[in-house]
Amino acid sequence: MKRIILSALIALALYPSAYAQMKVEVNIDSDITDGQVIPKEIYGQFAEHLGSCIYGGLWVGPESDIPNINGYRTDVLEALKTLKVPVMRWPGGCFADEYHWTDGIGPRENRPRMVNSNWGGTVEDNSFGTHEFLNLCEMLGCEPYISGNVGSGTVEELAKWVEYMTAPDGPMAKLRAENGRKEPWRVKYLGVGNESWGCGGNMVPEYYSHLYRRYQTYCRNFGGNTLYKVASGASDYDYNWTEVLMKNVGGLMNGLSLHYYTVKGWDGSKGSATEFNAEEYYNTLGKAVEVESVIKRHIEIMDRYDPDCRIDLLLDEWGTWFDVEPGTNPGHLFQQNSMRDAMVAALSFNIFHKYTRRLKMANIAQIANVLQSMVLTRGDKMVLTPTYHVFRMYNVHQDAIYLPFTCNSGTFTDGNGRECPLIDATASRNAEGIINVTITNTDLENEAEVILTLASDGKPEIFGEILTSEDIQAHNTFESPETVKPMTFNDFKSKDGRITVKMPAKSIVNLSIR
Repeated sequence: MKRIILSALIALALYPSAYAQMKVEVNIDSDITDGQVIPKEIYGQFAEHLGSCIYGGLWVGPESDIPNINGYRTDVLEALKTLKVPVMRWPGGCFADEYHWTDGIGPRENRPRMVNSNWGGTVEDNSFGTHEFLNLCEMLGCEPYISGNVGSGTVEELAKWVEYMTAPDGPMAKLRAENGRKEPWRVKYLGVGNESWGCGGNMVPEYYSHLYRRYQTYCRNFGGNTLYKVASGASDYDYNWTEVLMKNVGGLMNGLSLHYYTVKGWDGSKGSATEFNAEEYYNTLGKAVEVESVIKRHIEIMDRYDPDCRIDLLLDEWGTWFDVEPGTNPGHLFQQNSMRDAMVAALSFNIFHKYTRRLKMANIAQIANVLQSMVLTRGDKMVLTPTYHVFRMYNVHQDAIYLPFTCNSGTFTDGNGRECPLIDATASRNAEGIINVTITNTDLENEAEVILTLASDGKPEIFGEILTSEDIQAHNTFESPETVKPMTFNDFKSKDGRITVKMPAKSIVNLSIR
């Protein structure tokens, strides 16, 4: 059996305790040909009507002076194409259960205005609706994921929305054609409500499960379109919600959602996105990697009821949540994005890859200007965030075969007793046979010498790329948009089947090995 052996020799002096020098070995099986595929949907996005995510982020309207293509920001559109976005969730979030789709169709000048009572009391003109979202998905080549209104909407309303989007003929198809779209769209993913335990209705799981059964019944398949129905799942550690839904809903759902945020606390200060100390940094990473135990617990429950994995787990909201930037509307959740966020994203993907037997989608919150976003916009300016760069670096793993590994990396323990690896990694092989190994050094102070041994003949061709910064608080601003960006990485040597890599502190490295 051919193996990649990844070893790291690291000198450690970390919060909260000092460590002696230790040797870390990661053994990766590289000859697997029929292993678990990493679904591209693990790299999904989430766009909610929240702050300037939609208006000003994705959409400026065709009359705007900001360069646009039929109303979509040109700069943002091109940036998202580079990410290879596989799926996008819309219109919420909490907004979904107050959104009435008929307000967002027809001539834009005739659409009613509305108050976004969930997020800052913003008045929206509904100029971005069903047509605008689904056309955007077509332009990006991604699957739309519609979140339906169960909290304040009717069964008839949701049923007619599905018909409007997907039916080739009939009254809703006629209305769609009158509004400029003759052919139906392909809509695969349909969320039946969102956070029904909270902003989606404050329901108990028993009540929601019966409501779900009713609503999904009338969401029909039209023409060649087959719906993949997603039940509103649990928040974080609410394992009873998953238990009740698996018991009461069972085969009537294709997927069950889960939400998990890396947040210090829901009450009071969540901490600054850019001003934090080493303790706060390590605590953030500790909270981020705790998602692994949460995913495992929910999967264990699902396995008891569904051992054949007919029902998928979808982590359709995840990411960091800090205090809003000073001077911004608290209800708009506009936060900066530092190298710390990049580390959270990398560690999260490394975990997600391990559980794709059941975990089939993940959607970061959110795509623009909200929480852990890909891009920030202000007027005609756009900034790519450190998290954007992680998504771009990691998209080499989309639809590639996951290469499992064992690792004896040292760990640090955060202030809450949670352990996080010092050196973390993930690996995959794509359809062209290229092996991608992505390595993360979470240490704030110490570099790591990583020795990669590849059992293969000849000298491999290697391309390296690195994302790092001198300061973990470093972030990109409209004045300095390239403070944090990937660079070509050449600090490795290949000899006799061994690749020795010198990783700086707080860095993320991807090696593409042919």
